[in-house]
Amino acid sequence: MADLKPGFNPLFLREEDLREGMELLFFAYRDFVEEADQVLNRSGLGRAHHRALYFIGRHPGISVSELLKLLRVTKQSLSRVLGDLASQNFITQAPGLRDRRRRLLTLTPKGIEIEREVTERQRALLARAYRQAGAEAVSGFRKVLTGLIGGDERRRFASDFTTPTRHEPVSGGS
Repeated sequence: MADLKPGFNPLFLREEDLREGMELLFFAYRDFVEEADQVLNRSGLGRAHHRALYFIGRHPGISVSELLKLLRVTKQSLSRVLGDLASQNFITQAPGLRDRRRRLLTLTPKGIEIEREVTERQRALLARAYRQAGAEAVSGFRKVLTGLIGGDERRRFASDFTTPTRHEPVSGGS
């Protein structure tokens, strides 16, 4: 805890405060996904579909294996989700240029449309909360969220990675 400021009060680590933080996360997530769920439900999609659409949109050309690692879901679960999205023309799957066994994922115009609609609703909600909280609170919120995640994702956000990239890795299968 080297970055504690003078006058630091460790009382925020009390059991009740930690439980309140957990409840706030639960309620915030519930409300964060509420409108998104409504948009997705109109197309017969759920949250797993949304996560796939979001990350395929953020990383056009991402491979199935990379998406599996990112989402930390089973191959069977992701296969079902991708099958649904492909059958409804939300995504395309194409072979890799260097390794034809790789399946690279991109959003179709229809996929871009629904991903943008859902993301815009969530972006507006987050922007409102950020404006109300102020820059210092947003910075603290980012630190707390980064502290909750692990592995590659933590390193990615700790190094201020925010730009989506095109993917075509050279190793591994689909």
